[in-house]
Order: sequence, then C-alpha cells, then structure tokens
Amino acid sequence: MVPKKSKLWTKDFIIISIENLLAFLSFYLLMIVISGYAMSKFDSSPGEAGFSTSIFVIGGLFMRLLIGKWIGQIGYKKTLHAGIIFSFIMTLIYFGVNSLISLLIVRFLHGMSFGIVTTATGTIIANVIPMDRRGEGISYYGLSLTLATALGPFLGMFITQHGSFNMIFVACTITSMISLLIFPFLSSLNKMELTAEQLEKMKGFKFDNFFEPKVIPISMCCMFIYICYSSVVSFLAVYSLEINLVSAASLFFIVYGAVIVITRPAIGRLFDSKGENSIMYPAILIFSIGILLFSQAHHGYTLLLAGAVLGLGFGAIQSSTQAISVKVTPQHRMGLGNSTYFAFTDMGMGIGPLLVGLIIPFFGYRGMYMVMSIVAAVCLLVYYVSHGKKAVVI
Repeated sequence: MVPKKSKLWTKDFIIISIENLLAFLSFYLLMIVISGYAMSKFDSSPGEAGFSTSIFVIGGLFMRLLIGKWIGQIGYKKTLHAGIIFSFIMTLIYFGVNSLISLLIVRFLHGMSFGIVTTATGTIIANVIPMDRRGEGISYYGLSLTLATALGPFLGMFITQHGSFNMIFVACTITSMISLLIFPFLSSLNKMELTAEQLEKMKGFKFDNFFEPKVIPISMCCMFIYICYSSVVSFLAVYSLEINLVSAASLFFIVYGAVIVITRPAIGRLFDSKGENSIMYPAILIFSIGILLFSQAHHGYTLLLAGAVLGLGFGAIQSSTQAISVKVTPQHRMGLGNSTYFAFTDMGMGIGPLLVGLIIPFFGYRGMYMVMSIVAAVCLLVYYVSHGKKAVVI
C-alpha cells in the first residue's frame, strides 16, 4: 500500500507564497530599471548605476544578519508584519528622491525591509512544508519567486517604455499595499521554543549567532551563480538597446518564467526521489550555456532562446539550493539557516551589478557576458567541492 502524502497546499502555504511573490515582484520591478533611472535622471556612470542596484541588496544582507538570530524569539508572524509595513513606507519615499545620494539611501533602507520580509517568508515556509515533501514544496514555493522574476522585469520594461519611472514606484506601492491586505488571513504562528542550552548558545556576538555554518558551503556556490544571474537582470534593458533587440527583451523574462513554471514540479519530485546531484550538475552546465548564448544574441529568437535555457538552468539551481539549505539546517536554527542562505544570494546579487559595471568599459556587454558564462561553468567545480561530493546519491 502506497503511503498517503502529507498535505502541502494549506492556507498558510498559499498566503506565504503570495507574500513572497509580492516582495520579489517589487524587487524585480525596480532592479530591471533602476540602473537606467540613475543614468538618465542623475547622469550616473555605469558603475554608479550598478551601485544603485547593489546597495539595495547590501541593505537586505545587513538586515538578514540581524533578523536571522532573533526571528524565532520575536515570532515569525510579527517579523513578517513589521517587514511589510516598513516596505510599504519605503515605496512611498521613492517619489521624493531628488539626487543620487538620496536614491542610494532609499535603496539601502528598502533593501533592509526586503531582507526582513523574505527571511520571514523563507523561514515560515520551511516550517509549514511537510518533511516528506520538502523538495516538492520548496519547488512550488519557489514558483512565487519565478513569477516575480518573469513579471517584474516584463512590467518594469513595459511601464518605462509606455509610461514613466514614477509609474514603477506606483506599481511597487500597490504590491506592498496588497501584502498588507492579505497578511491578516495568515494563521497565528507560535514563537520557536528554545531550550536553556540553545538560548545560552545564542548569546553574544559569536559567528554562529549570525550564520548557520552548515549552510555556508552550498550558499557560497549559490553566490557565484547569482553574480552571473545578476548581470542578466541588471543590464538587460541597456544591453538590449545596444544590440537593437528591445522588443524581444521585453518578452525575455516571460519566456524565462514560462520554462521554470513548466519544469519546476518535475524538478522538485526529482530532488526528493533521486537527490540533489541529479539536478545540480546538469543545471549549472545548462545555465552556463544560457549565458553564452545570451552573449551572442544577434536576433530576437536567439535572445528568447537564451531566456528559455537560462530559465531551465537557473530555475533548477534556485529551488534545489534552497531545498539543500533547509535539508542541512537543524530545526531550531531554521531562521539562521534561511538568513545565511539568502545573505549569500544577496551578496551575489549585490556584488554582481557592481562588478560587471566595472567590467563593461573594458570588455563591452558581449564580452562581459562571455566572462560570466565562464564563471558559471567554474561553479560545477565549486558545487562539487562545497556539497556535491558529500551528497548522498539515491
């Protein structure tokens, strides 16, 4: 007799997935256009424009280092509520930005609110997914990020082409308002009850109180992948202008997202049945090929094909690495585990635009993307050393 599967699609699972979708939708709406906004409105250099993207992620990283330690004691629901309110306030302040300095300050603070919300949603979801459906559950939860990755850049480019940057800020404000409206429907979530020994270990400014050591190896691998991915997200709009493929670029993330939506359920089940290595090695290779194809796009169909290949590779990497981080984290340190994982992905997304902004003047956009393709390929070795050689082959 086949054992009955635990229930996955609970009310809390759905609400948290929507909250995560809205948080990342706002993030990608801004990320795809903020470099162009800084360059056009404040006459910024590519490096300064890249920093306007990076500083958001730096703000998120800073807050994750603080919130990961205390989220269990504060309460998951209270933490999420505070983050949503903070985010809503910051989206309103964008309308008053009048200089590059003020933009950087707002981006940093908005990044802090993003760090609170996404750390809370990631921690809550790890606790509501049944143990026997962890890979599948995180894969489905990851679709919230996938949809944001597809819709955010698409809407961002569409709005800037047919409207103004202020309309982007309006859209972000609306997403935060929706987050506030659906939050009350979330069930009460109890604070994590820690033993006296666990509480004692959480005291002080020890390394283990800000990072979960067991998650660091896979998170470092993920950081390099995100550096490569951030180059696509941050400079797609500018790159498409240079190669005269703006129309195709507006559909890039729709194709990217569609591929992930189609393949994600199978990837989650494969993770649970065959193990992470069966996914990670081919996914990293496919991701590298996708960036190489992206660098050589001369026609619209080539650019969209690159989007499909990147979606297949990055989507599998994204859900699998998050599932791995949950898998290796002790239950009572799940908040720290999630904050550690997202801190490293934040570093990748933050460092990436800044690095490629410095590389572009020397190699051009195509040359920069070829370099990123090589970096992605090297991640095969990084994954093997950091986790692959120790993973249990099923």
